Amino acid sequence: MKTVKNIVKALSTITGGRTVSSMDEVRSGDHPFVILKSSGIYGKEVLEIPGLIYGAPDKPVKKIAVCMTMTELVIELAGATDVDAIIAHHPIADAASCGGVTLKNYLDLYNIAGLECHEAFHGLHPGIAFLHGHKITASNISYGGIHGNIMFIGKALSDVHTLGDILDRLDSFMALDQDRQLLEQEQRIRGVPSIQETSVETKGFIHLGESSSKVNNVIHIFPHTGFSPDNLKTAVHENPEIDTVIASISRVYSGHELIETAKDLGLNFIVGNCHVMEILENGLPLAYALEELLEEVEVVLFRDRVTSTPVQEVGNKTMQGYARNIAEAHLLGKNATNIA
Repeated sequence: MKTVKNIVKALSTITGGRTVSSMDEVRSGDHPFVILKSSGIYGKEVLEIPGLIYGAPDKPVKKIAVCMTMTELVIELAGATDVDAIIAHHPIADAASCGGVTLKNYLDLYNIAGLECHEAFHGLHPGIAFLHGHKITASNISYGGIHGNIMFIGKALSDVHTLGDILDRLDSFMALDQDRQLLEQEQRIRGVPSIQETSVETKGFIHLGESSSKVNNVIHIFPHTGFSPDNLKTAVHENPEIDTVIASISRVYSGHELIETAKDLGLNFIVGNCHVMEILENGLPLAYALEELLEEVEVVLFRDRVTSTPVQEVGNKTMQGYARNIAEAHLLGKNATNIA
């Protein structure tokens, strides 16, 4: 019978020893992948700890769920489907990762262990670059001295010649036709043609250049990590052969300084996969590796799907009546007159 300790060992093997083996390593303050994440917003920082966050190391494990971000939805699905341990890519935190309550109470309720592996997983494989049509020739996971500020320099693959080739490649690899069909069916079943869904709405697009614009040498960036216009200028100075910027996982929209800087440098600029696809880019390879290392343990992938629906069209008439009555009788009432 495999245990949580076996999962920890497997994560160490997969990451080349980047995970922590005990909380003593965390408390020492010198582990390179134990990182305090903070925007300076009071009380909202979180300590990233690659490895076991909560649960007994000797707990038996028959089923593991891999997810991007642990939430109460993930915990509930895990509890309902006999999952023994959740491995989240993103850092786990009290309240934020467990429906506003304490993590211990929620995970104990369903006897689930929680593990994470974020920055310690980054840079381990060339998959994201491959999916976006290039081979990495140089990489940096802390460009400019900023933890997590990942940058790839790459050479276009032999079958990728244009920006359009990159978009077609992503559409095919990410099976976006399935997401489009799923959305169409949901719109039909619910009778709401205005429903929108993340994967469909955030597909790749071109900021600078045309579908036919040639691609040879790329810089692949992830804007949410803090990659700045100055970083772009420096990287292009260091790699003057660059002709194309690829931004993925997060993206930028019209008017952003990164786009203006790329324009000044004479570069193409294309947006690739958004964050919702990282469960396939990073999560799925991790799940396959865990399945290989942990024989007789079932590994499943928890994939998020977020939709946007006009308030007046959510649910059926009964649910709409419930929401309207509660709002009018308990959330508005006499207090509504106090709104300026």
